[in-house]
Amino acid sequence: MVRRATHASESAPRWRHLLRLMALYLEDFAPGQKHVSGTLRVESDAIKAFAAQFDPQPFHLDEDAARGSFFGSLAASGWHTAALTMRLLVESGFRPAGGIIGSRAEELKWPRPVRPGDELRVEAEVLEVRASGSRPGHGFIKCRTTTLNQNGEPVQVLVMNLLVQSRPA
Repeated sequence: MVRRATHASESAPRWRHLLRLMALYLEDFAPGQKHVSGTLRVESDAIKAFAAQFDPQPFHLDEDAARGSFFGSLAASGWHTAALTMRLLVESGFRPAGGIIGSRAEELKWPRPVRPGDELRVEAEVLEVRASGSRPGHGFIKCRTTTLNQNGEPVQVLVMNLLVQSRPA
């Protein structure tokens, strides 16, 4: 089970309304800007459920098997970490107009595993902003998202180019 530690749930209609009000257009982004998410606590049941469906390797499914593996104990799939990162981003103040739409990943690494009981948060930093040469009304931001555990240790680093709408004229 994944528990939200700092976000209250909102109804879908209110969420959509807030998204439109808080949307950030290409012109609102600048290199160096940072956005920080709330937190999510990761439980062993959620690790196992995700693994059973998407990455059924023994070290993601079973504590005993995990002890004898490279990880030494139960570890979340990197893809589970990526999915949790996306959820944290979507629920944060990082709201590019049109949604968080990735066009190209430049880097993805998992420097340490996510363990049961870890509390994750995401820090997103804008690295570059540029207009699109082929899509009028759009541009790209290059963003580094670092997912951190409760000790401030990175568990995922992703550098991604995102498609963002320009402010309507």
